[in-house]
Order: sequence, then structure tokens, then C-alpha cells
Amino acid sequence: MSFSPPVTPPSAVHSVLRERGYAVLSRAGLCELVGTPAPSLDALLPTWDDLPLDGYLRDGGRYRTRRHSCFVVDGASVSQVPHRAHWQPVEYNALHGGLERWFEPISPAVVSQPVWPRLLGELGACCSALKSAQPWYVEAHQFRIDTTDGIGRPTPEGAHRDGVDFVAVLLTGREGIKGGETRVFEAAGPNGLRFTLTEPWSALLLDDERVIHESTPIQPLDGKGHRDTLVLTFRAKGFQGPGT
Repeated sequence: MSFSPPVTPPSAVHSVLRERGYAVLSRAGLCELVGTPAPSLDALLPTWDDLPLDGYLRDGGRYRTRRHSCFVVDGASVSQVPHRAHWQPVEYNALHGGLERWFEPISPAVVSQPVWPRLLGELGACCSALKSAQPWYVEAHQFRIDTTDGIGRPTPEGAHRDGVDFVAVLLTGREGIKGGETRVFEAAGPNGLRFTLTEPWSALLLDDERVIHESTPIQPLDGKGHRDTLVLTFRAKGFQGPGT
């Protein structure tokens, strides 16, 4: 059974995030929030076909490909920083925490598109509206989870927080699969919900201090399938790293 996402109008995103700690946007809602037409975002989609294999999966899987780059959003300014490792403490990622993971950077075919700084900048403005204007340290991850192994795990670490301030999970595509249900739970309470994102550029926005999240495994419907996402994490006061 697939549950429809509880879509939030763009005009209510800030209030819903304050109240619940999460908000879901439709494709049209995301485009309105960031002020860009959908075809501009769609121009990025072919780059998901060129993601290198994730060689760090400690479960031995071959189901995840990805790229990763880091940026600083400071008001209207969006700047890419020198390439760096992705690192999380074990408190937030019991499976891969404490490990410096060096992934191939996001390609210029993405970063050079005018929609890219627009997307990061407007989502950064949303973060500033909730937690005051300040520079945001953004890690961007392109993921493809496929069914090479018969099953693919979008979140092999399980339900988790990311150790940042805000997380944006943007679905960019899904093909030939079942599963991939999104689950969001209160970090300090009993409430939660489940739904399935199916529309390209629909998005889940999370206050990472207040909620934990996960996506269930995917399985093929007929042959090989995949689920693609763009995950953007926003953190105040610097990137995560050993000793931070």
C-alpha cells in the first residue's frame, strides 16, 4: 500500500516547519518556493545517469551510486568550496559514521546551470527565515539507488538524523520499482507518518533537530529499476568533520 504525501502549500512552508518539523512540497510547490520553472530543474536530470559507484557501503552492497560537493550559501551568494570528504559522527550514522568518505564531485553540468545556485540560495533563505539569517554550509548529494543486488537500500543506516540543521530530500525520479516509502518520526515523541514520493522534484524538508527519517528498501517490478534523489543538508557554523 502506498500513502500519498501530505503536501504543504509553499506559502505555508515556514509555519508548517515550525509546527511539525517537516513539510512536503509537490513539484509545482518546489518550483514556486525557489522561483524557477520545472524545465530548468529537469535539465539536471540526465546527470543522474553518470554517478560513480559508492565504494564505502559497509553492508557490501553495489546498489548505490553518488556524487558529493560542498557549498556555502550566504544571503544571495552561493559559492562552491574546495572538494572535501563527507563525514558524520557515529552518533548520527552508526553504519558509516567516523569515516572520511571521498566521493567524486558533482559535475560542472549541474553546478554551472543557473538553476543550481537558485535552488540552494532559496532553500538557504528558507532556513534563515526559521533560524535567523546566517551563512549555511551545504552538502549536496546526488544518489541513485538501484536493484542491482535485487534490493536497494536508500538509507542502509536506518532511521536517523544527519547532524545538521535542515535537510531537503528532493525526489528526481523513480523507475521500475516498488517500495522507497518515506518515513518521518518525532525525535523526542511517539508520532510519525509514512508516504511515498513519486513526482519528480517533489521534496521533503526537515528540521533535523526535531525529526528522524528513513526510506524503505526498493525492489524491482520487472527487471532492473532505480530511485534517484538530490539530498541537500544545511548546517550553521561550519561543515561536519572530525573534531567538530
